[in-house]
Amino acid sequence: MTQQVHEVMTAQPVTVGPDTSVQQVAARMRDENIGAVLVTDSGQLRGLVTDRDLTVRILAEGGDVSGRTVGEACSSEVVAVAPDDDVARAVQLMRSKALRRLPVVDNGQPVGILSLGDLAVDRDPKSALGDISAADPNV
Repeated sequence: MTQQVHEVMTAQPVTVGPDTSVQQVAARMRDENIGAVLVTDSGQLRGLVTDRDLTVRILAEGGDVSGRTVGEACSSEVVAVAPDDDVARAVQLMRSKALRRLPVVDNGQPVGILSLGDLAVDRDPKSALGDISAADPNV
């Protein structure tokens, strides 16, 4: 039987508006032990921002970051899948586009996020990535 994305994804992704400060997003990532946040506007997915995006697109430029927003840091061309899509299709998209995280949307609204870690835990829990992804976070 074909496995569907909703069976593997992390549900209830963290979302923020595009005008949210990068400092607030970074603090939320730290507090919730996550590496990506979905950017929404009126409930609709508009982008995805990762901890790496914050580093490369904001911090690496230097200067005062207090006025910078997540809208400046996020990837706006987002590839997404639906909850009922086949996991194999999601894996193919991630592979072909070199993505580590894939938003899951239903009618434009985010309902989850599928990560390499989610796939590793589901498909190969004894692998190094599966083991690391399933481990409790360092605090």
